[in-house]
Amino acid sequence: MNPSYSRRKFMAVGTSVFGLSLLLSRCRSKSSSDAKESATAIDPCTDFSGVSETDLKTRKKLGYVDQSPRPESKCGNCNLWLPPKAGKACGGCMLFKGPVHTTGYCTYWAPQSN
Repeated sequence: MNPSYSRRKFMAVGTSVFGLSLLLSRCRSKSSSDAKESATAIDPCTDFSGVSETDLKTRKKLGYVDQSPRPESKCGNCNLWLPPKAGKACGGCMLFKGPVHTTGYCTYWAPQSN
């Protein structure tokens, strides 16, 4: 019997190759699942997937910005503010569609009347 072609050696090498390929495939699938998680972890207040191009233009026309340049005037204390619904992270506005930050601001800001 030729020792360099033994069945035992063939099985040991085959098992090692199979184990290594299994390990590499697990590493690859984990990195691709991490990429999917980071892609799905989008800030809901910047997700405009359900907003039409016209509504986006209206937002821009009204001068909406995510961070108010005037600390005393922001969407959270505006009369047109629509507070976030249960389970939602950001609110809305009566003038335009799409997510609105509490700290946002537009040129139509009006103080809340209490």
